[in-house]
Amino acid sequence: MHRENTVFRVETTEGHHALRLHRPGYHSDAALQSELDWMAMLSREGMQVPKPAAARTGNYLVMLDGAVPRKASLLSWLPGTPMGETRKPLAFHGAARTALFQNIGRQMAQMHKLTDAWTLPQGFERPKWDAEGLIGEAPFWGPFWAIEATPDDTDLLQNIRARTKTALADYLAIGADYGLIHADLVRENVLVDTDALRFIDFDDSGFGFRMFDIATTLLKNLEEPDAPALEAALLHGYTHVRPLRPADLAMLNLFVVLRSLTYLGWAHSRPDDPNIKARAERFLRVAKQVIAARMP
Repeated sequence: MHRENTVFRVETTEGHHALRLHRPGYHSDAALQSELDWMAMLSREGMQVPKPAAARTGNYLVMLDGAVPRKASLLSWLPGTPMGETRKPLAFHGAARTALFQNIGRQMAQMHKLTDAWTLPQGFERPKWDAEGLIGEAPFWGPFWAIEATPDDTDLLQNIRARTKTALADYLAIGADYGLIHADLVRENVLVDTDALRFIDFDDSGFGFRMFDIATTLLKNLEEPDAPALEAALLHGYTHVRPLRPADLAMLNLFVVLRSLTYLGWAHSRPDDPNIKARAERFLRVAKQVIAARMP
């Protein structure tokens, strides 16, 4: 499987595992090690996330020799089926839909809660989905406002950047809910196995706003006919485990908008992708719809 990393399903004496060959240049060695340390902690604490397997040296991260040397890691292969695919209707029906989102909210809150209580290992390093990482001069996923667009759309993106900059500054001034986040809990990264939920693919995890984590899951489900009920269910499940202040909840619309804009930055940073023009146009359409609905 090829996404940001190349992933193979391999069989070992201890069962099936995911062998990841990490994309060169995307993360530093310290950042890769930190991702593995975080997953190891969550697994020890009972969360159903990939568990890193140590090499004979005791290290989670190793170098594989070859024509193009690659850093590699080995993770437990988790059972389950992705909860859905982007741009396809969810296959769940009736009360199972809201139950699923309540469960996602509970598991996400538990992940944040465990992380808040964890002492980070020395040298811990992950990308930042903070104000600079979202709307600064060099965002983590690229400048969304620089995407090829009409003058009117460019003005819209510049305007929303200015508005979100002010809103984030105000939020930070009162003490934002901020810490380690998964940052990519989209449908493909939530595995469903009967009543069990498992989170996978921590590759984009980093330091960011907790509401951004919630917004990421919600964004990919906005076209569902019962999207408001799914949003309410996720928030209900989350706050049952970890409280959110009114000031945090008031930022949800802004973070849904910002999450939609990050995909424009992602597209802008991949000009050599032969399919990127069509994807960028789709990302822009979605972002404009989200802005109109959430930050008119």
